[in-house]
Amino acid sequence: MIFSTLIRIMTVCLLGMVLAFAPALGYGEWRKPLGPIFTGLEGQPRSIVAVPAKLGTDELATIRVFEKATQSVVYITNTAIRRDFWSLNTFEVPQGAGSGIIWNRQGHIVTSFHVVYGAHSIKVIMADQTSHEASVVGVDPDHDLAVLKIQAPRNKLVPVTVGNSHDLRVGQKVLAIGNPFGLDHTLTTGVVSALGRTIKSVNDRTIEDVIQTDAAINPGNSGGPLLDSFGRLIGINTQIISPSGAFAGVGFAVPVDTVSRVVPQLIKFGKVIRPALGVSLLPDVIAARWGIQGLVIARVQPRGPADRAGLRSARETPRGRIKLGDIIKKIDGVPVNVFDDLVRILDRHKVGDRVMVEVQRNGKSRKVSIQLEPLK
Repeated sequence: MIFSTLIRIMTVCLLGMVLAFAPALGYGEWRKPLGPIFTGLEGQPRSIVAVPAKLGTDELATIRVFEKATQSVVYITNTAIRRDFWSLNTFEVPQGAGSGIIWNRQGHIVTSFHVVYGAHSIKVIMADQTSHEASVVGVDPDHDLAVLKIQAPRNKLVPVTVGNSHDLRVGQKVLAIGNPFGLDHTLTTGVVSALGRTIKSVNDRTIEDVIQTDAAINPGNSGGPLLDSFGRLIGINTQIISPSGAFAGVGFAVPVDTVSRVVPQLIKFGKVIRPALGVSLLPDVIAARWGIQGLVIARVQPRGPADRAGLRSARETPRGRIKLGDIIKKIDGVPVNVFDDLVRILDRHKVGDRVMVEVQRNGKSRKVSIQLEPLK
């Protein structure tokens, strides 16, 4: 008790000393200066360092790309219908946001499928901040792509410049424009970190030849463009790898070569017209259980491409046993062991292409040429 009383007395004394000497320190009332302390150069404004009249060449190139390409980038928001648990009334709630690009002057907008998935209504906000209701023209969940349509004046629609992705090189400069966390028309830069990556789409299908980049991509960038140093579209930003859910230096973009193949079909047909062999296959797990390497044909579509090529399906014998059909071992010389292998190969072809299929029948191999037809 006595010790704590002494501490209080010492504290009061020290405070009194500080206040008593405050004028000598340049202060009157607490924290209120009496006047200027420094009268030399220390109290004068800092001089401005002159810089060259022109920005650096690289800076100017980046600025030009952004100023041109940003006119082709849009901000996308969507809402979903919810039902009140108590009153059973329905109402709209914000569901998500993302980015998109203007594809043509007819008002088609390309974005990521997951940006508009499950949406009841979609709004597209353009660079001039005008807002337009959008309708869904077509979707391709396998490649996480979607096409929307808006009604806007043609002079307001500035289509993105389309490049290619098959000749990209690791290390070349890239730019991403999008709306991360709702901050519209944000520019980030980086390089191509890797090529030929594979990622899983929203429906768990494999997307091939994906571009990896360290350009900052965050929630809201999805559906926005990845551009090369000339401002040409080389990919659609789609995913990130991050423990926290925010930028961690690893982002992915669907290559523009895939986009250029898929988007015209979505505009024309509302879906992707996939080439097919005209066969149904046994599930991979059953083939693996039986120790079979390859794709086991369960059924051949009558009068389809495989049927015309003479392929056989599995059938039941008079004794009730299953006799295996042909087993697809290779397509165009590439081994196929699971269904995803087949999808990956066919995804590189279009309807009307011919592929060389190697099958095994009763332990013997044979090759047949099959012309691909639309999937039915």
